[in-house]
Amino acid sequence: MSEPQWVSWSDEQLLGLRLCDLGLSIEGTEIEQRLAQLNTELEARGLVFRPHYWLSDEWFTPDGVPGIAVPFYLAHPRLARLELAQMLEVEGGDPASCLRILRHEVGHAIDNAYQLRRRRTRRRLFGTPATPYPEYYTPKPYSKSFVHHLDHWYAQSHPDEDFAETFAVWLDPHSMWGTRYAGWPAERKLEYLDGLMRRLAKKRPRIRTKKQVDPLSRLRKTLGEHYRKKREHYGLDHPDFYESDLRNLFSDAPPYAKNLPAARFVRRIRKEARTTVASFTDSYQYTIDQVLETIIERCRELNLRLTDSEESTRIDFLVFLTVQTMNYLHSGRHRVAL
Repeated sequence: MSEPQWVSWSDEQLLGLRLCDLGLSIEGTEIEQRLAQLNTELEARGLVFRPHYWLSDEWFTPDGVPGIAVPFYLAHPRLARLELAQMLEVEGGDPASCLRILRHEVGHAIDNAYQLRRRRTRRRLFGTPATPYPEYYTPKPYSKSFVHHLDHWYAQSHPDEDFAETFAVWLDPHSMWGTRYAGWPAERKLEYLDGLMRRLAKKRPRIRTKKQVDPLSRLRKTLGEHYRKKREHYGLDHPDFYESDLRNLFSDAPPYAKNLPAARFVRRIRKEARTTVASFTDSYQYTIDQVLETIIERCRELNLRLTDSEESTRIDFLVFLTVQTMNYLHSGRHRVAL
């Protein structure tokens, strides 16, 4: 098949294009290979259930639908590059992270297909599915009542997410959940799920609809509108950094007046700092980048400069940013946007 005309467009031109005009499908893409691998994992577990898939604007599994929406940017490398430029990372962009998300989403899909949320034990172990989804949640990073599969301690956000995350760990052929979660309260959930899936293995789903919610072909918003809303969503909540913190690293004292400006230094290591701290702290790269932008601006306003070598300051700055972010995560003030 010939490439779409928009492949050669600039980012600015692409942002003016409507999602419904992308003309994409899953067939023949790398994401199709990931879906095939997921189905192989389901088969290896003896499950006859297979979700259906369609392209949309983000990852999700609609209530009551045994299928999974896959974000459009995974259907073409040019759109993955745009996603990276707009959000600083591509969620599910590599095979390993893509499969992690798919295992989670198939947990929702199988929950819908067999109407598992009606089961008393399921509700007792994971909580009431009717619990309203919060706009934010405050994770407890050291809790052993939940598995840790996706970033941001996602299992803690809602009972249905706890179920989907636990299913994902159970399905993952490399999770070694029996060893990793031995003695944890979360182990009871995994053991329950293991027994439940064995009982359901050869049973046909109760719900077999192929319904698609918000398929790409019906989304009239432009890529620019899509990313504007997405950035607002992930940039809502981030820690504050105060002058005293920055003055412990940098200085505006006369003896350092000829040293490298702190703002220029932070800008120079911005990408490394963003990716490193995001991976250490389970924070979104976009959120960390906003923090770095604030730091750069404040360093410029205060005319702060390095007091030591760049290499020594680089290490101190990465530690500073990581510790400050982790303190914020554990303070109870941190909230993850859903």
